[in-house]
Amino acid sequence: MTVEKKKILYICGSLNQTTQMHKISVELPEYEAWFTPYYADGLIRFLTKIGILDFTIMGGTFKKRTLAYLKKHNLNIDYEGKKNHYDLVFTCQDLIIPHNIRNSKIILVQEGMVDPETLWSKLVRKLHLPRWAASTTMTGQSDLYDIFCVASEGFKELFINKGLKPEKLKVTGIPNFDNCAEHLNNDFPHKNFVLVATSDMRETLKYENRKKFIQKALDIANGKLLIFKLHPNENVKRRTAEIKKYAPEALVYFGIPIEPMIANCDVLITRYSSVIFVASALGKKVYSDIDEETIKKLTPIQNGGTSAKNIAEEARKLLELAPEKSKKDFNENKFIFYFRKKLAKVKS
Repeated sequence: MTVEKKKILYICGSLNQTTQMHKISVELPEYEAWFTPYYADGLIRFLTKIGILDFTIMGGTFKKRTLAYLKKHNLNIDYEGKKNHYDLVFTCQDLIIPHNIRNSKIILVQEGMVDPETLWSKLVRKLHLPRWAASTTMTGQSDLYDIFCVASEGFKELFINKGLKPEKLKVTGIPNFDNCAEHLNNDFPHKNFVLVATSDMRETLKYENRKKFIQKALDIANGKLLIFKLHPNENVKRRTAEIKKYAPEALVYFGIPIEPMIANCDVLITRYSSVIFVASALGKKVYSDIDEETIKKLTPIQNGGTSAKNIAEEARKLLELAPEKSKKDFNENKFIFYFRKKLAKVKS
């Protein structure tokens, strides 16, 4: 009698998140693996379908790159997880947890950096507004996962301070950031330069003074070769012209991996990006919106690239446990109940 394999759904996102999920799946060959781009239901799904959210990992360039990667590697695609019931779901982010996976066991895997706390994120938390309204600051806040695999003890401490349950946090390391030394052997043609990793802040509706940022980079370089690496979500033509206007001698790269560039640079300049961790692990000088002590504390553990295997072991242990009760998430609607309650008090 043939025993049917248990099924696992891997919810991808950016190319980094997608490759992380792929690496984890390779370590779980005994299970049937299916993949999907990041998705939502309800109003957010509708807004994604009509293109309003193309700047997010649910649509636009991110979705196209994810699907291209999945097809290139001949991976099973189940768009929005509709084909099967899944015994386990891996997700790269819990800002949105679609209803069709909430009765499955869920493992959340940290992608990299999370946004800093702001007045707005505190307001979102206090008023029980949807998590996605405060971006990755709210990572882990759903509590709908069974396990949250994190990059380092420093991140575990950070998430606990944000109110996450310590028993759900597992320091496994995270794929793509756990063996940074492998990038030292590369064929990037330049060495001993100042590297600037730009952000997609403006593309994601945040404010950035790019002119001021470029001037800061020029001051730090002080005549040294300056190389800009554009964020994958940026408009290449527009952002290149902008850089050339203020730093005409600088080189501008896009569409290539940044890790070899970091390995060959002397200094990295960025804002608030996961690439900080590659530079930190390789001992590079970093200028960013985060102080150096915090960067060192948060830097993902370097385990020679075994994080995917560590995460897979957590998955096996979880799949051996008895099924849990259905999970409900009222977080997206709590703010409605909150105001109804206040209104009822006023009327009474």
